[in-house]
Amino acid sequence: MSASQTAGRRAFGEGPLSRAAALVHTLVTVEVLLLAAASPGLAALLLLGPDPSNLPLAAVCLLPLGPALSAALYALHHRSRDLTALHPARAFWRGWRLNALPVLKLWGPLLAWLTVIAVSLAHFHATGLPGWWAVLLAVIGVASLLWGAHALVLTSLFAFRGRDTARLAAYFLFRHGRATLGALSLLVLTGGLTVLLTEALPALLAAPLLLSLLHTSRPVIAETQEDFTA
Repeated sequence: MSASQTAGRRAFGEGPLSRAAALVHTLVTVEVLLLAAASPGLAALLLLGPDPSNLPLAAVCLLPLGPALSAALYALHHRSRDLTALHPARAFWRGWRLNALPVLKLWGPLLAWLTVIAVSLAHFHATGLPGWWAVLLAVIGVASLLWGAHALVLTSLFAFRGRDTARLAAYFLFRHGRATLGALSLLVLTGGLTVLLTEALPALLAAPLLLSLLHTSRPVIAETQEDFTA
């Protein structure tokens, strides 16, 4: 192959249209694999009724979602911008193998804690407590979700012990307020899509939402790389 042909191929793989095509291909592939990896739990979740007594079962159904989200974050973080060097499926399954167990060590307790809060709020009228307790519980639940977003990013991209990841996620919750607000905006968007349209829509848009989470988490990722890794 001549030098001009090599340069032409490089231009094809690295131009703006090629980068856009690479991004679309990666998002579609990661979305399909994420849904496939989480499908056992998501399928069972669809069979559950809206009764509050099903909340613990819903938490169990969401367990496979944690490793799937982590694998998707890993694949999106390591995505290639070059259309001629795309391997999103390989990156996804590598991320799943590396992070499934570490993620479950944090994802499982987080789901259990959120289930306790959700059940408490669902039966709050029977407690006789003042209304501000419900507001407090809701705030704690949102804070827990934001902590979980930081923990998910850290677990997906770095090999820390579970307790160290938990501490770092709590530290970054206040250290990088802009990143936390970015995660909050995505949480509000996801909730709005679920309530106003359908609960299936956030699942179908999971890959773009996770890419946005990576974007808002760039300060967290950069500081972790600089100050907490060798």
